[in-house]
Amino acid sequence: MIGVFGHPEAANLAYLGLYALQHRGQESAGIVSTDGERLYAVREMGHVNDIFTADRLKHLPGTAAVGHVRYSTAGESTIQNAQPIAVNYAGGSVAVGHNGNLVNAIELRERLEAEGAIFASSSDTEVIVHLIARSRELTLPDRVADALRQVRGAYSLIFLSEGMLIAVRDPMGFRPLALGKAKDTWIASSETCAFELLEADFVRDVEPGEMVIVDKTGANSFRPFAAQPAHRCVFEWVYFARPDSTIDGRSVYRARERMGRRLAVEHPVPADVVVPVPDSGVAAAIGYARESGIPYDQGLMRSHYMGRTFIEPSQQIRHFGVKLKLSPVREVLAGKRVVVVDDSIVRGTTSRKIVGMIRSAGAREVHMRISSPPTVGPCRYGIDTPTREELIAFDHTAEEIRKYVGADSLGYLSLEGLFASVKGANEEAKNGFCDACFSNNQPINVQQPARLRQLRLVSA
Repeated sequence: MIGVFGHPEAANLAYLGLYALQHRGQESAGIVSTDGERLYAVREMGHVNDIFTADRLKHLPGTAAVGHVRYSTAGESTIQNAQPIAVNYAGGSVAVGHNGNLVNAIELRERLEAEGAIFASSSDTEVIVHLIARSRELTLPDRVADALRQVRGAYSLIFLSEGMLIAVRDPMGFRPLALGKAKDTWIASSETCAFELLEADFVRDVEPGEMVIVDKTGANSFRPFAAQPAHRCVFEWVYFARPDSTIDGRSVYRARERMGRRLAVEHPVPADVVVPVPDSGVAAAIGYARESGIPYDQGLMRSHYMGRTFIEPSQQIRHFGVKLKLSPVREVLAGKRVVVVDDSIVRGTTSRKIVGMIRSAGAREVHMRISSPPTVGPCRYGIDTPTREELIAFDHTAEEIRKYVGADSLGYLSLEGLFASVKGANEEAKNGFCDACFSNNQPINVQQPARLRQLRLVSA
């Protein structure tokens, strides 16, 4: 998710920013721009480079834009759910991109439908748009604040109207959001990695519960929500964020490298080579090798044309993708005692195939090390994890998982070790983070939603 304000080629900058953020979603992408009089939109299914041709970018004029890449955590993977959502309402026009997940979206949606609202998508983000349209407040920032006081859950949002850009983060700060600047151009982004490509300077993170309004007067900060304890998603540092990003002052790469070092201390093993599962296991594998003194090498090669299997919506693609995505380097693995480092085990099927692949390349032993604790609960706040019953660690011990994946040994990073790695040596271990996927301790009381009863429009 990217927002640009105050540049004659705002849509082009948003396009480049989405390139840097492609890892955050691969189902659809969109950009909405404004010339100060109206909004212009392009949204399609697929990847950024396939959607935004030079001709399409010409149809996105103006000095401000918002862009979004999506993978579905709420709502189906369809063009109707592609973002940014752009609408006209009594107060003008507004577009919005959303990173996160609202836990009371079904409840709000049913209430709005009972009052006569008609929804065009199954995305929880559209609930926010309806709440804005129905607000009795006079200005867009006040309407946004009024709407967001009614929702519960995770949201980092970028709004665009004809005259302003609004970046806002929920009071618990689940998902990241950062501000950058390139000369007179303000940029809001889900991750700081986009700033490097846009030659922008990182200014600061948007704080939990903060609303930043950017208009012709500059950037102004407001605190329209009641303060709550922060619960930043720790899985951003484990897997989801790009390693060259910094989130809330913490380097993603250095956190992952420290996870690997801590893993080597907690689960040492005699071995000949440390091998990462690319790409998200690389930094942790480097840390494991440095701490243990075991040589690091690339024993698995990744095809960068497959995409990240974790966020593909199809189970069939997820399984088939392992064989297309990774291939073993026999010269590195044959006859060796191999430590293979990955970021997580979800269902176990991918890990089982990776271990089998390494053995088939001639490895003498395979020791699996995971740079996070066992995943025992689903995420309700914007990471697409399976149901609890599908998570292998929910009802299996580490030894049972080891046998299933076929490894000679298996070691997970402890929860204490994870927080120490993310926060560094000088901070209290856990405060300020959400670890629901590893502890099943939900920071928000989540009721199981009733069946969605909204009628679907027939598409041609």
